[in-house]
Amino acid sequence: MQSIQGYYDGFNIKTIGRFDAKPNQKVLITILEEFMDSTKPVCKSELKGVFSEYANPDFVEKEKLAWEHTMVEKHGNV
Repeated sequence: MQSIQGYYDGFNIKTIGRFDAKPNQKVLITILEEFMDSTKPVCKSELKGVFSEYANPDFVEKEKLAWEHTMVEKHGNV
């Protein structure tokens, strides 16, 4: 069993940080009496690196020039 933090935004339950769960895996949601500070946004540093496992180092150089290449393709000149 693992425990993760999150909050209810009025429509959906949002998790803070990563967790491993498989499709159709049961979860247990506990509603606490504590509230998030609505004046303080969720800390983005907790999300840092979330997609790092999908990063492809071979594309880093191509990504740096992607905007310029797209504009040349679309408009002919930058």
